[in-house]
Amino acid sequence: MQRISTNSLWEERSGYSRAVVAGGLVFISATAATDSSGAVVGKGDVYTQTRMILDKLAAVLIEANSALDRVVQTRVYITDISLWEEVGRAHGETFAGHRPALSMVHVKPFVDSDMLVEIEMVASTELVASVSG
Repeated sequence: MQRISTNSLWEERSGYSRAVVAGGLVFISATAATDSSGAVVGKGDVYTQTRMILDKLAAVLIEANSALDRVVQTRVYITDISLWEEVGRAHGETFAGHRPALSMVHVKPFVDSDMLVEIEMVASTELVASVSG
């Protein structure tokens, strides 16, 4: 088993890993659009926050010997469901080549009210075959 940390303040304070690799799968914790100091990036802009999160998670996947094209599931938590299309646009741009399973969940505000969206993922460490039909 491999544990991956991004050294965020949240990980240290709450005692969790950003990702855990086990059994050929990468489990990535819910991630917000924060910089290394914990400050929210893209305040008031759910699209920018979503893009930033997906970029952060792409880097975590690389460290876990995986990649965006190996993501099998994403779970998106959003505080204002009326903004789902902007979140969906960023998600669609990222995963246009292979569409993972997706759940979008409307939630109450996060611990920092400037956080509009959080995303968690499950990915494979092996290439995922695409089947259409």
